[in-house]
Amino acid sequence: MGLIYISPWILGFLLLQLYPFVASFCYSFTNYNMFSKPQFVGLANYIRLFTVDSDFWNSLTATLKYAAMTVPAKLVFALIVAMILNVNLKGVNFFRTVYYLPSILGGSVAISALWKLMFMKEGMINTVLSMIHVGPIDWLGSTAWAMPTISLLQVWQFGSSMVLFLAALKQVPQELYEAASVDGSTPVKNFFTITLPMITPIVFFNMIMQTINALQNFTSGFVVTGGGPLKSTYLLGMKLYDDAFGNGSFKMGYASATSWIMFLLIFIFTLLIFKSSDAWVYYEDEGEF
Repeated sequence: MGLIYISPWILGFLLLQLYPFVASFCYSFTNYNMFSKPQFVGLANYIRLFTVDSDFWNSLTATLKYAAMTVPAKLVFALIVAMILNVNLKGVNFFRTVYYLPSILGGSVAISALWKLMFMKEGMINTVLSMIHVGPIDWLGSTAWAMPTISLLQVWQFGSSMVLFLAALKQVPQELYEAASVDGSTPVKNFFTITLPMITPIVFFNMIMQTINALQNFTSGFVVTGGGPLKSTYLLGMKLYDDAFGNGSFKMGYASATSWIMFLLIFIFTLLIFKSSDAWVYYEDEGEF
């Protein structure tokens, strides 16, 4: 009876997760276009990625740059907002809900299209800047501004991280702040010696999740900038899409190789964060920092 109850999950896992995972690994060693039988080519797809395909290195660089901009900014902004909302005021729950809404809507194509309209030369952002005699700035057509523009869209979706930070802040024992105030500690010192060490497990979790999201981002670059200008925002997710469906070639074998490079990239960064956690993540049951 128990197996019957969990059979929908088992079927979903086997058909929609495990099988695609294994199949993509097998296809990455083949020449496969969905309409003919896969032809085994060994490491040819991977060799071509690293030695011939210049777009791969460009997209890899753009993806790392995007993650480097997005993840720290999103974590810092989410923590600041969480600390502001960590007060007992009338109506504060309304503001918590409002600040969470971008995380629900921000990943949609519609919001990305709206973001593109806002940052066009004649968009709302330049209109506002013109009122204070600044601009216009070519947000989407400049290699200097395009990446920060799409990164800002991801940072705007800080709600999920903010909620976790808010929950962590409420778990910090108030006795620690009371003891620190007796010793004459300042709010800034309290933050770095009490608040931040106590919430490092949530910082650790948010860092991993946001790094994974940033490294596999697709919608922002595809909708807002189309990978331009000069492929400066051509993220690895976009290259994966183009390898699979670009120009109707359906190079699924080559795209599978690209996807596994993305998987290894995410795995390496996740492993590095885990390895570094021993030096900066504090767990209360360990009794040390």
